[in-house]
Amino acid sequence: MQFIENRTFDELKLGDFAEIKRTLKAEDIELFAIMSGDVNPAHVDAEYASSDMFHKVIAHGMWGGALISTVLGTELPGPGTIYLDQSLSFRGAVGVGDTVTVRVTVAEKTEKHHHVTLDCLCTNQNGDVVIKGQALVIAPTTKVRRPRVTLPEVHLHEPGARFNALVKAAADLPPVRTGVVHPCDALSLEGALEAHAKGMIIPVLVGPEAKIRAVAAEINRDLTGIEIVDTPHSHAAAETAVALARAGKVDMLMKGKLHTDELLTPILHKDTGLRTERRMTHIFALDVPNYPKPLFISDAAINIFPDLQAKRDIVQNAIDLAIALGIEVPKVALLSAVETVTSSIPSTLEAAALCKMADRGQITGGLLDGPLAFDNAVSLSAAKAKGIRSEVAGLSDILIVPDLEAGNMVAKQLIYLAGAEAAGIVLGARIPIVLTSRADGVMSRLASTAMAQIFVHHNTIGGLT
Repeated sequence: MQFIENRTFDELKLGDFAEIKRTLKAEDIELFAIMSGDVNPAHVDAEYASSDMFHKVIAHGMWGGALISTVLGTELPGPGTIYLDQSLSFRGAVGVGDTVTVRVTVAEKTEKHHHVTLDCLCTNQNGDVVIKGQALVIAPTTKVRRPRVTLPEVHLHEPGARFNALVKAAADLPPVRTGVVHPCDALSLEGALEAHAKGMIIPVLVGPEAKIRAVAAEINRDLTGIEIVDTPHSHAAAETAVALARAGKVDMLMKGKLHTDELLTPILHKDTGLRTERRMTHIFALDVPNYPKPLFISDAAINIFPDLQAKRDIVQNAIDLAIALGIEVPKVALLSAVETVTSSIPSTLEAAALCKMADRGQITGGLLDGPLAFDNAVSLSAAKAKGIRSEVAGLSDILIVPDLEAGNMVAKQLIYLAGAEAAGIVLGARIPIVLTSRADGVMSRLASTAMAQIFVHHNTIGGLT
């Protein structure tokens, strides 16, 4: 299989045949739809397909036609073949999991122009004919033997799929009264209003009313029936929103167009803020295209150089969020540069201490391991190559970073180099805080809101660990 070789016109005999077998995967249908632009719901919409004549998602008919072309171009006659004509009769549907055998057989040879007619037959694993037809080609006259080209890997990723799943998971929950702090730009106001439209929140817009209404007019959104608490500027908006939360008038906060420090300062105030005994920490939720599940990273936005006790809170907050979102026992990787406890690398000592704290019940609900380097935390093959035996390595749900600088770089690299989408939430205060970047789009804001909404309802029922 390292070389591809043709059969010239003179070598071909009547009855000669070649065949290939392919088992249809869901990814094949998606890739064919992407390549062709054919998004017929019979092929890509499971809900619709279940109600049509086949009662399931089926392959595009020309997927089978493409396999016939594969045999002609790579097996018989092979390289140098020129396609002239093809007839196809579609006799049956091919569904995910079906194995198709594609056979082409030499039926006729014409010396003039070196034309060859081939019978084409596609059958499924039961022997049923799914496609039948004939191809007319010009067969090659020169022998060709070339190294078989290695094709690039294709990784399919549906942008926003995991975030849409979060929003869907929150759909049946009652909306949460939410203080939206200084929503004075299009993105933050649009995000809040979209969350309201989806029944996720009851927004209380806190900020300069004239600016908020001007932004609403700019994006053509109606604010009828939405409560606005007028404040002169962003500092006042943050203080007022915190006061509303302390009074029990809102159960979530959402950051608008203001700096994170402006929002957190009144929250952290000892007497009038929303502090608890738990350290406030930020958690990134990332949808990474090449990772099989959501990935949480903490802390990359609030605690700069956390000590051991702060890291205990960082870990516990992340575990609490993951459990609220439906992960029964979150796997927590404590990141460092190496996998061994080394006195010259403080993060390895802290990782070991955190694991022991979990053993002693000071951290609950999750499965911890560390120190682990980043590759071993997210790659089973990397962990195996280094001989690491762990229930966490390669399967991590949560990555705990040594400090804010490392966390911010890891998260931003995944976003800008790996195409990850990010949502963000702050836990550890009396209520959750939706904390996104000012550049984040509406979907990121919706996903962040969904996390906070689910967390509020989870804790209303079960309470914090």
